[in-house]
Amino acid sequence: MDKSGKLTEESGDSSVSGTLKVFFEEPFWVGIFERVDKGKLSVCKVTFGAEPKEYEVSEFIGKNYFQLRFSPAVATVVKEQKANLKRKQREARKQMEDAGVGTKSQQALKLQQEQLKTERKAIGKEQKEAEKQRQFELKQQKRKEKHRGR
Repeated sequence: MDKSGKLTEESGDSSVSGTLKVFFEEPFWVGIFERVDKGKLSVCKVTFGAEPKEYEVSEFIGKNYFQLRFSPAVATVVKEQKANLKRKQREARKQMEDAGVGTKSQQALKLQQEQLKTERKAIGKEQKEAEKQRQFELKQQKRKEKHRGR
């Protein structure tokens, strides 16, 4: 990980890179994890609460990275850049000042939000049906008991 919060891993013909942007979004500090794998962008949003220290962020990444729920992948253009130390420092400084989230990231987060919403609706519908079925069976049981004369 370099100062800009970028992680890069290259293996053969594919490369995976990730960035973390931490910024203040009323009323909490929020982190946006962006992961680019084979030209596809996935995003995950994490709410930190109070302003996290640098060591807290790196500790969080170490412990919780594999439990993060990333959004479905969105196609993106990956630019190949040669490593230039001064350019990387400028970009890191620029990212520290930049408080916004990229539009691709926003699209990916929105897609994840919609996916979770449909999952919640499906689960809620199943629970509602199960409760309805349980009530019906209870009602049927009571009718049978009345019919038997108990």
